[in-house]
Amino acid sequence: MTALIALALTASAGDLNIPFERYQLDNGLDVVLAPDPSAPIVQVNVWYHVGSKDEQPGLTGFAHLFEHLMFQGSPNNPGEYFTPLQEVGARINGTTNTDRTNYFETVPSRYLPLALFLESDRMGWLMDQLDQTMLDNQRDVVRNERRQNYELRPYGQARQLLAESLWPEGHPYHHLTIGSHEDLAQASLDDVKGFFRTWYTPNNASLVVAGDFDPAQAKAEIQRQFGGIPRGPEAVHATTAPAALAQDVVVEEYDDVPHQRVWMAWISPALYAPGDAELDLLSSVLTGGKDARLSRALVQEQQVAQDVSAYQASSSLGSMYVIEATAAEGHDTAEVVAAVEAILAKVWADEPPTDDELMGARNNYERGFYQRLTTVSQKADQLNGYLSLTNDPGYAQADLQRYLDASSADVVRFGQQVLSQPHVELHIRPNADEPTPTEAPATEGGE
Repeated sequence: MTALIALALTASAGDLNIPFERYQLDNGLDVVLAPDPSAPIVQVNVWYHVGSKDEQPGLTGFAHLFEHLMFQGSPNNPGEYFTPLQEVGARINGTTNTDRTNYFETVPSRYLPLALFLESDRMGWLMDQLDQTMLDNQRDVVRNERRQNYELRPYGQARQLLAESLWPEGHPYHHLTIGSHEDLAQASLDDVKGFFRTWYTPNNASLVVAGDFDPAQAKAEIQRQFGGIPRGPEAVHATTAPAALAQDVVVEEYDDVPHQRVWMAWISPALYAPGDAELDLLSSVLTGGKDARLSRALVQEQQVAQDVSAYQASSSLGSMYVIEATAAEGHDTAEVVAAVEAILAKVWADEPPTDDELMGARNNYERGFYQRLTTVSQKADQLNGYLSLTNDPGYAQADLQRYLDASSADVVRFGQQVLSQPHVELHIRPNADEPTPTEAPATEGGE
């Protein structure tokens, strides 16, 4: 029996259960052990509870910068962090978003002690290794990444324009995780070390070990490697950050892009809050397939768009609901917006999701949910996410149940509640479409 089928059978019985044990070291490090002997591999997955939302004005981009600095080696592992792990066939990476920074390595089971040693060495003593050369090197890498992904890539500025337009100045989500060139360029070594000492502490982190290992041996190794790291200051996180637009905001940009594209974005419920799951289901009803409401109307029938997608971009302090579409040849984004609004009006008025549409939306999500739990690496990250955001690594069944319990009326109620609010409308068009400035008429006379 495959892991996917086993999970499906468990869930159908109303008890999706991922076996785990949770405990805490004296220094505050949260630990979750999730044995899974299905393959001779193990993942070490560490979340630091710091993302770009925790950065201070003038010091943006630090969370993501540390994702790079953490791979520059540590006192007992000088040189590239990757080297000893790649030699044993590991898969290693890290990611940063608004809410957290994570690091993970999947290794053959017998190399679990190596992975734990390397993670503990950089958690406890990276600051003994970090110097100006390392900072300058990785600062340049991050700034180049910003250029490639946000400034030179077609439509790359869309994320920044949406964040700055949707979230007010001073809101934790107003700036991008990548940070600004100015803040990164001005960051001193003392600034960067202060960030690490505030956020990269065992009592602001959680460790998940998932895969083929002996729990007793793992506990002993975790205590040996992490137990001696001093507890840090208690980190203060924002728990709420209300925001609302007073009126619609329309942003028009012209750039070196091939087609007109539009984003319609609304402030929406936070991750796991009421309405979050219902908006995921609405997205599936609208653009979950070629016969979904917006896909069929805009792309196939009216042919005003080449493509269209709807999604709930969920975060812990608030989310962003987005409808994004590329205008078809001979049409513009104003037509696309009008077509979207007409379809949404029908959904709210007298054409709510049918039973078949809602079942398809649920099935789409349920399938993706199971797939995210079929590998050791995805399971480890999901457990860490639940621990960090709900304080319950065993939140899987409750998470899935949100989708299974949502009715068509719920989807319409939350959809209309969110999408009837003021929103941001971002249009990015080719430079060739930019209107030519009208010359001022000549005046007669004068002195």
